[in-house]
Amino acid sequence: MAPPLHSQQMYKVYWTTYDAEGVPTAHAEDYGSDQLAAVLARCEALRARQRAGEPVGFVTMVSENPYSVGHPGAADVEPGYAWYKRRPPPR
Repeated sequence: MAPPLHSQQMYKVYWTTYDAEGVPTAHAEDYGSDQLAAVLARCEALRARQRAGEPVGFVTMVSENPYSVGHPGAADVEPGYAWYKRRPPPR
């Protein structure tokens, strides 16, 4: 049996800090699927620090559904599939 959805790590917040010499240090924090509000608050707090002049940059968040049905990414198209930028004219 799979663990409950709220115990799965679904969100991650990434950011970079810089020391006095400008050397970057990467940071990351994991959050569960029931913590979207906390994720958004953390990102906003980091951006507020950046606006205040602290050496913080590259604040971002990502999500990955722990119960995704398939593998993430792109696959080759099926044989016979035809993609058009515009619809072909009617025949």
